[in-house]
Amino acid sequence: MADLLGSILNSMEKPPTVGDKETRRKAREQAARLKKMEEDERRKKAEFRKKMEKEVSDFIQDSSQQKRKYNPMGKIERSILHDVAEVAGLTSFSFGEDEESRYVMLFKKEFAPSDEELEAYRKGEEWDPKLAEQRRRLKEQAALEETASSQTKKAETCPNSNYRDKYSHLIGTSAAKDAAHTLEANSAYGCVPVANKRDTRSIEEAMNEIRAKKRQKQEDDSGAHSSSS
Repeated sequence: MADLLGSILNSMEKPPTVGDKETRRKAREQAARLKKMEEDERRKKAEFRKKMEKEVSDFIQDSSQQKRKYNPMGKIERSILHDVAEVAGLTSFSFGEDEESRYVMLFKKEFAPSDEELEAYRKGEEWDPKLAEQRRRLKEQAALEETASSQTKKAETCPNSNYRDKYSHLIGTSAAKDAAHTLEANSAYGCVPVANKRDTRSIEEAMNEIRAKKRQKQEDDSGAHSSSS
């Protein structure tokens, strides 16, 4: 019986010592401080959201403003502002290279920024519409000049000679047409005429032959006319 009573007494919690009481007191105080900090954080977030909602509402109603830039703010504040802007139907972006310099810009839907404008902000530059338009025109002009230069080089590399026009004053239009047909280029051989692939005659020899055929035809026509008379 004595052994049983001793066992029960040993299993019972001993009265807290002075050290245990101090530890528990500190723990309670720390929990109370954490709770107060959480409550303060929630209160500050609510106040900041209310402030942003007011500013966003004023921005929407101000027809003279197309966009609004805010001072750098923390990640939590940026998140709240983005949420308020989305609810209000605005477009918002964050810019800045590091956390301390990041800021938020709001844009009205009808004045959404172009890719060029966003790229300027990401580079840390101020957006200048007139300068951007000048750059765009210069870029288009450079593209046109490059295209024209490419076409000129292509024409010089592979000239499109018109034999009909080139030799019509020497052998007549019909004969020049025959020469052009004989020497017609084929894209499969590049810029070398197909006739040169099959015929070893020079252009002058071909022309002389065509002239001879033309004279022979004129003589035959003249002889036939004399016979009929």
